[in-house]
Amino acid sequence: MQTIELGGVSVPRIGQGTWHMGENTGLRQAEIRALREGLDLGMTLIDTAEMYAEGGAEEIVGQAIRDRRDEVYLVSKVYPHNASAKGVQTACERSLRRLGTDTIDLYLLHWRGQYPLSETVEAFERLREQGKILRWGVSNFDIDDLAELDAPACATNQVLYNPESRGIEYDLLPWQAQQNMPLMAYCPIGQGGALLHDATLQRIADKHSATTAQVALAWALRHPGVIAIPKAVNLEHLKQNAKADTVRLDEDDLAQIDSAYSSPTRKQSLQMV
Repeated sequence: MQTIELGGVSVPRIGQGTWHMGENTGLRQAEIRALREGLDLGMTLIDTAEMYAEGGAEEIVGQAIRDRRDEVYLVSKVYPHNASAKGVQTACERSLRRLGTDTIDLYLLHWRGQYPLSETVEAFERLREQGKILRWGVSNFDIDDLAELDAPACATNQVLYNPESRGIEYDLLPWQAQQNMPLMAYCPIGQGGALLHDATLQRIADKHSATTAQVALAWALRHPGVIAIPKAVNLEHLKQNAKADTVRLDEDDLAQIDSAYSSPTRKQSLQMV
């Protein structure tokens, strides 16, 4: 699997998302099993957040990595309303307990909130000095937010990116590439399933003996600085995700996607879900 350097560590460019995991106790074992199978397939970056099922997803991740922590590059996120000097410390410690680990590899501010960025960064740096996190970054930040952050220590920015939501291509994506800051794409195969049933993506998928999800992932990964974090519980979907970086889209494929989902021609407000 293709890799990229993130926070000084080589990680796979396709990881595992966990949004909506931990919400249904009846799915708990299936979700744990899926994450472990994903690790077996080489998707060793796992992304979660205290927001997901109000800690439930972190508990699922903790169970999945219990005896495999050394294999995993672990990412979690703090709520904006917990992003004060004291709140970050307390929230991180709660996440560590749920995850069953002493250290989070990468800790992100989930989106910008009421507290000054300088206060949050100071709290992140304190956690790093304590060894409770190794690196920190942000999520759902636009260029102005990153410029105000003005922190070379910021390891990544995690944002919405897929063919249906490509506004970041106008400015944010090239800016991060110029700064050598990897971009982590959440919902890379869309939300709600419409993208997976798109006729254009299906034609391209048929051409490559692939699936529409693999085409969407390959499309995001055409940019060398992008990491994708799709969520999957089904074993076959996990296998497909893991092999998506072997799909090579040609100029005609990309032109078809551009025709169906036009690239931005002006600055757009940053999309979030």
